Amino acid sequence: MSVLNWSGVLSPSAAWHVPEEPAENLVLDVRDLRMRYGRTDVLSGVSFGARRGEVLALLGPNGAGKTTTIEILEGFRMRSSGQVSVLGTDPARGGEAWRARIGVVLQSWRDHGKWRVRELLAHLGSYYAPYSGSGGHGGVVSSQGGSGVMGPPGRGGSRAPGVPRPWDVDELIATVGLTEQAGQRIRRLSGGQRRRLDVAIGIVGRPELLFLDEPTAGFDPEARREFHDLVHRLADREEATILLTTHDLDEAEKLADRILILAAGRIIADGSADELSRLMSTQAEVRWSRDGQRFVHSADEPTRFVRELFRQYGESVEDLEVRRASLEDTYMALVRQAESGGSGSGLGGGDAIRKFTVVAG
Repeated sequence: MSVLNWSGVLSPSAAWHVPEEPAENLVLDVRDLRMRYGRTDVLSGVSFGARRGEVLALLGPNGAGKTTTIEILEGFRMRSSGQVSVLGTDPARGGEAWRARIGVVLQSWRDHGKWRVRELLAHLGSYYAPYSGSGGHGGVVSSQGGSGVMGPPGRGGSRAPGVPRPWDVDELIATVGLTEQAGQRIRRLSGGQRRRLDVAIGIVGRPELLFLDEPTAGFDPEARREFHDLVHRLADREEATILLTTHDLDEAEKLADRILILAAGRIIADGSADELSRLMSTQAEVRWSRDGQRFVHSADEPTRFVRELFRQYGESVEDLEVRRASLEDTYMALVRQAESGGSGSGLGGGDAIRKFTVVAG
């Protein structure tokens, strides 16, 4: 599904709809979510959804409402109005068994420097054991230093065969690449290692829904690649739904099945990186070399143009490239249009769009 709407109000044909699949596969269902602080509207009719095993990236400038949206979904903030279902439960009423099915990886959290890595993960994991296979409601949650980790088990909570909890601690440590640091005190970890520990804490309960906030901040390229593999493993093998908030557009493009762009309290775009780029720009830039000369041409139908190019010049065409707008180009154009209050109809209307039809080389 792809949605683009400059007014921020989703039309009936473009709005999020319930997929034609079993209800248990619906993990997130958000409809007309609104949040107001005093006289200020922070969220103005946000609507989107997510299926089991889907990876979503939520992008937007500072102040767009990303944090407020995530806190509402996590059950840490009450909304002003709208319908929200997370794992089949209204997060405003979610109990401890419901929270056991959710993982949160924050940008940072108040850890305990004297703990050793394995000890801490085993301790936190023990809170999830009573909810192994849980899929119901009940209880009251307590947080551990804002980490999004379950507190000691309380009463209530229906249980059903399902996800075994917690994650085996040694397997978890190996998964996040901290095997050599398993017996080390947290205060002695490097910045990148502490970030890996943050991820381990967020997934210790084998979450069915995982919230990631700038998850690879401080990672080196190798650690970033390993983390991307972990995200794909969680989505593909564990069927976890993942909602990622990041300012790293390259990371969003690599990880996300769908990208949501939030600006001025509204979802202004919803689709894959490729879909958004194609919708944003009606033209592609074709580059090639022939007889030692370099050529550039903007084409509405690049496939037809390239076919004609080879028909005319055959094997003398070299170094052929076809480029469309990058995700960064698309993101910047959409956000600027939304923040300027533009209401261009269609993807060809408005100078702000035309400026981004040429892709920087």
